[in-house]
Amino acid sequence: MTSPSLVLRSFRALAASALIALAACGDPTPDASIEKTEEAPAPAPAAEALQLTAVGFESLPGWTADPLDDAPSAFLRSCARLTLQPDERPIGTDAAPVLAGDFDAPCAAAAGLESAAPADKRAFFETHFRPFLAADAADGDEQGLFTGYFEAELTGARTRSETYATPLYSAPPDLVVADLSHFDPDLAGRRLIGRIEDGRFVPYPDRGAIEGGLLDGRDLELLWIDDPVDVFLLQVQGSGRVILPDGEVVRVGFAAHNGRPYRSIGRVLIERGALAPHAASWDGIRGWIEDNPEAASALFAENPRFVFFRLLEGEDGPIGAQGVALTPERSLAVDRRYVPLGAPVWLDATMPGDTDAPLRRLMVAQDAGGAINGPVRGDFFWGYGDAALAMAGKMKSRGRYFLLLPKASADRMTAAAAGS
Repeated sequence: MTSPSLVLRSFRALAASALIALAACGDPTPDASIEKTEEAPAPAPAAEALQLTAVGFESLPGWTADPLDDAPSAFLRSCARLTLQPDERPIGTDAAPVLAGDFDAPCAAAAGLESAAPADKRAFFETHFRPFLAADAADGDEQGLFTGYFEAELTGARTRSETYATPLYSAPPDLVVADLSHFDPDLAGRRLIGRIEDGRFVPYPDRGAIEGGLLDGRDLELLWIDDPVDVFLLQVQGSGRVILPDGEVVRVGFAAHNGRPYRSIGRVLIERGALAPHAASWDGIRGWIEDNPEAASALFAENPRFVFFRLLEGEDGPIGAQGVALTPERSLAVDRRYVPLGAPVWLDATMPGDTDAPLRRLMVAQDAGGAINGPVRGDFFWGYGDAALAMAGKMKSRGRYFLLLPKASADRMTAAAAGS
């Protein structure tokens, strides 16, 4: 395998001679959860492995209680992407070897299902899918962590004023995203982000430099926001709604980041003794900032990662890693090394907060994120607004999930197991 240092030397040489293509965009989604911002990485080999055990729908706790109201709509959004791919294209994993064409039959049958009765919706999934209980193959543990995320809501304007003084930036044209797999196949899924200075590829400046005026005068401002704390939260979440003075709502989504590592400001406050661990929710962090406004900029600079945005025209929700608009309380962010994007997932977890109330519903795997790692791990999309923030900010639930695979995929897995 080519060493990373050799790859970097080769990259610098190519950059200096202008023989590489420069890109100013990153993955479409950052990490999905509160206090985590990572772009969704390309699938790469993992140390863990997913174990799937075939079960019947009667084994899904609460299966008959979910009205499945907007679940078909969420699934059809995924169909719009899945059915455009070649039938033989693998979209699954070693444990779930799914082909894009396996979704053809269920996607065709789902047309018009949004207006069907709950029993008919349930019959559709029971006919076209087979459920599998997911577990970590290393120890057989079917329990994992499920967190929550939401779409931030901000107040802003198209022009700067005394009220609207904090910018949202588009990706600068000198931002370079280098896919290292172009230099060595063994580096698939690895990228470097930086810029070219004097013929050398160097790291892009950090948050402190950017917020200190690095991008001033470059006409990169998309919108202007009234609250810098909200802008930081938007960078954590990666997408949001901006309400303009005339009531118009503009959606913005992740475009790229500066390649710097992410550091949690909640963790910084805990390490300083400014917040107790149990108080380091977003509400607790915001409360500390409001009590210490003079320290806000320095605290934000503790996180060197900076996120750039793009306008989402004509979308009715934030865009997930699959490239479709997310559906509140139906879209789930997963580790796509294990779970195929577009697959329905039956979630069996608990509601956010100190409660044993069950959270059982049909979700669709439509998003991913750098901190959503492991065979049994998920991030629940709650929607937008204060209520969604309240639920997402306190969700840290133990639970499990059942992966619903298209019947064609399940039959192929069964045949392969019988022949082994």
